[in-house]
Amino acid sequence: MSVLAIDAGTTGVTALVVTEDGRIESRGYEEFAQHFPRPGWVEHNPEDIWQATLSACATALGGASRTPVCVGLTNQRETAVLWDRRSLAAPRRAVVWQDRRTAGICERLRSAGHEPRVTELTGLRLDPYFTGSKLTWLAEHDPAAWEGVTSGRVVVGTVDAYLIARLTAGARHVTDPSNASRTLLYGLESGAWEPELCELFGVPESALPEVVPNYGELGRTDPGAFLGLELPISGVAGDQQAALFGQTCYGVGEVKCTYGTGSFILTNTGTEIVRSESGLLTTVAWQSPSGERTYALEGSVFVTGAAVQWLRDGLGLIGTAAESEALARTVPDSGGVVFVPALTGLGAPHWDPEARGLITGITRGTTRAHLVRATLEAIAFEVRDVVEASAEGRPPALKADGGASGNDLLMQFQADQLGTPVERPVIQETTALGAAFLAGLGAGVWGSAEELRKTWQLDRRFEPGERDDAAYTRWREAVALAMTSSGRA
Repeated sequence: MSVLAIDAGTTGVTALVVTEDGRIESRGYEEFAQHFPRPGWVEHNPEDIWQATLSACATALGGASRTPVCVGLTNQRETAVLWDRRSLAAPRRAVVWQDRRTAGICERLRSAGHEPRVTELTGLRLDPYFTGSKLTWLAEHDPAAWEGVTSGRVVVGTVDAYLIARLTAGARHVTDPSNASRTLLYGLESGAWEPELCELFGVPESALPEVVPNYGELGRTDPGAFLGLELPISGVAGDQQAALFGQTCYGVGEVKCTYGTGSFILTNTGTEIVRSESGLLTTVAWQSPSGERTYALEGSVFVTGAAVQWLRDGLGLIGTAAESEALARTVPDSGGVVFVPALTGLGAPHWDPEARGLITGITRGTTRAHLVRATLEAIAFEVRDVVEASAEGRPPALKADGGASGNDLLMQFQADQLGTPVERPVIQETTALGAAFLAGLGAGVWGSAEELRKTWQLDRRFEPGERDDAAYTRWREAVALAMTSSGRA
C-alpha cells in the first residue's frame, strides 16, 4: 500500500507517493507565480496553486507502481483565500502569510485593548502573519469581493480548505484544528470558531469551513476534478504541524525545526495548553478522531532560507543556494559581520513587523564569503533565540528538516549554538511525510504512532562543540538596533 501526500508550499507544490515502510517511491513538483503588488504585499492566484497541485500529483502518480489508497494534504498556513461556493473560482488573489499590509489593523486593535483577550482565546498575538487581520483588510479594502462573502456566495479559508474544495469538486468545506488555530478566529480551549473573534475581525462564521479532526476520512476526491481518482482524503495539517508529525515528535518535549523559507521551531506539549511569556505561540499540533487535541509551542522565524535566496537573487553573491556552504567555509568566521535578516519584519520571540534588515561590522576586509557566513550564522542565532525563549528549556535533541538542513556547516553551527545535538533524518521532506503519515493513520495503512516511529531513520547527528557566545552577543545587539530603527525597541 502507498499514500499520496500533497505539500502545497509557499512557492510550489510537492507531491510524494510514500510506501508503507516510509520510503518515497516517486515525487512531483511544480512552482507557481509569486505576486508582489506593493512593498510588503505578497499574493498568490489560488487557481495557480490548484493547477500546480494537479501537475505535481500527475508526475508523482506517473512514477508510482500502483495507485495510492488515500490522500494526505499539508499546506502553507495563515494565507487567506476566497472562493465561490459553487464554481470554486476565486474572486481575487489570496493574501499570503508573509504579507505585512495589515500592520495598521493589528495596531488599531492593539491600541483598542483587544490583544490580551485575543491571546487568551487563541494563543496567538495580533500580528499581520495571521489570517484574521487579512480577512478584515479584504472586508475594508475589497468590497466587491467581500460582498460575495456577506451574501453567502463566497466562502473563506486557508489553503487546505481551498484545495479540499477543489479535490472534492466543492462537496466539502472543511479545515483542521492545526490550520484553524492559526487564524485568530479559533479558540484553543473550545476547539471551535469563536463568535466573539469573528465579530471582532468582521468575518461571518457561516463563511468559515467546518473544523474536522486531522485524520480519518475527511472527504473523497472527485474523479472529474482530480485525475480520474476517487480516493479518501484521510489526513490534513498545516505545514509545520505536519513536519512535527513527520519527524515522529509524538512525545512531550520533543522538538523539531524546519529550515525553509523561514524557520519554524515546534515543541510538543502534549494535551496541555502551555502559555508562553517569552513571545512563543501556543497552537494545536493535531487532533485525533476521538477529539483529543495535542498542542505545541511554536517559534516562527520569518526569513531564514529566504535570506540565502536574497544573497543569490538580490545581491548576486552566489549562483545557487547550495554554494553558500562551500563559500562560507573559505573563511574561519564572519569577520565580525552580523546580518539581521528582518526582510519582512521580525517574528518570534521579538514580534516587530516594522523591523528592517541590518548588516553591521563591515570593514574594508569584508568579502562576500563573510556576508554568506554571517547569513548562515544568523539562521542559527534566530533559532537559538526561540529555543532560549521556550519555557521547556534546552531540548535533549533538535530534529532538523527542510532544505537548509542539508547544509552541514549550518547544522554544526546550530548544534554549537544550542549546546544540544541536532539530528537530521534520511528523508528531509518531513512536511509532506507528515501529511502521508496522518493520511495513512486515518486510512489504516499504519496502525499506531509507534509503528510510524519505526520508519524514521537518522541520516546524521551533529554533536555540539565550542560555542561562540561573543558572536551571539553581537547578534543580540544588532537585533536591538534593527528594532530601534522601527521605533519598537
